[in-house]
Amino acid sequence: MTKAAAAPRGVLHRWAEILPLSDKTPRISLGEGETPLVRSVHLAGLCGLDELWFKLEMCNPTGSFKDRGMVVAVAKAIEEGAHAIMCASTGNTSASAAAYAARCGIDCFVLVPGGKVAAGKMAQAIAFGSKIIEIDGNFDEALNAARELTARHPVALVNSVNPFRIQGQKTAAFEICESLGDAPDILAIPVGNAGNITAYWKGFGECAELGRATLHPRMYGFQAAGAAPIVRGEPVREPHTVATAIRIGNPASWKSAVSARDESGGLIEAVTDDEILEAYRLLAHKEGLFVEPASAASIAGLMKLGREGRIRGGRAAAVLTGNGLKDPDTAIAQYRPDVTKASATAESVERALGW
Repeated sequence: MTKAAAAPRGVLHRWAEILPLSDKTPRISLGEGETPLVRSVHLAGLCGLDELWFKLEMCNPTGSFKDRGMVVAVAKAIEEGAHAIMCASTGNTSASAAAYAARCGIDCFVLVPGGKVAAGKMAQAIAFGSKIIEIDGNFDEALNAARELTARHPVALVNSVNPFRIQGQKTAAFEICESLGDAPDILAIPVGNAGNITAYWKGFGECAELGRATLHPRMYGFQAAGAAPIVRGEPVREPHTVATAIRIGNPASWKSAVSARDESGGLIEAVTDDEILEAYRLLAHKEGLFVEPASAASIAGLMKLGREGRIRGGRAAAVLTGNGLKDPDTAIAQYRPDVTKASATAESVERALGW
């Protein structure tokens, strides 16, 4: 007897009912979405929480949350007749855009700030065959150029200013509510260009409207101290942080991020690179989760609030946005391998282990 084929996977298939799709929208997929929600076994107490859950967006096809929104943006671009896409990127957006462009047989043009993109992310954009333009400037300048170019030429802009990106990324909030049976009390998330906090708040609002949640979580966003324009209340001309994915000085979704913070009764605060790297190490050593530094900002922020006595119980979900393999240089710099040499005999290994 022939076994029935499995139902197609991916955001456009799983969440079509809540997305702005038409019959002409191509149902492309790399298997994105439906990422695990994993409960913390060691760090909840350090954050002052009763429960802490990790949303593993690093399990998306290109290793970051960007795939969830990119699949919608690229599908709608193709529906509208685009034969090429463009993005400015600190790394993850370029990897995702390049992957979906390759999948769909269209061109991808990527503008990156010179010398400021992690090796793992550049490797992906290169492997997927995108055309990379390294500019002499920062991300914000790259995005300005991309916006101007796509206004002049028949090329679709797929940065988070594209509303279809936000539509795709909101589906993660639906998945969290589905897994937990309701929204959490707190949603902790790194904030760079601020599209993701915008998308999650939109998603949680829709969940409540549709009866899939009874709560609206407090949105807790965290920027790196050296790239914290929303916290400072003004753009940062030369942003700097080890967390390259959130090294952005003038977020495109600034206003909507502030709305998410204020409407939810949440906060957007800054964490230092030292705090980010502490959380980065603890996630690996205590939870078995290897993330890129930007992902650790959400945990660094919760730990900071816990130490200050500003969180007292409740349930939080923290978004881990990208895989640690995106930034191998930071891992090499932060982790000292515990290596002892031995001969290729059981006795020699026993001596090396002190057995």
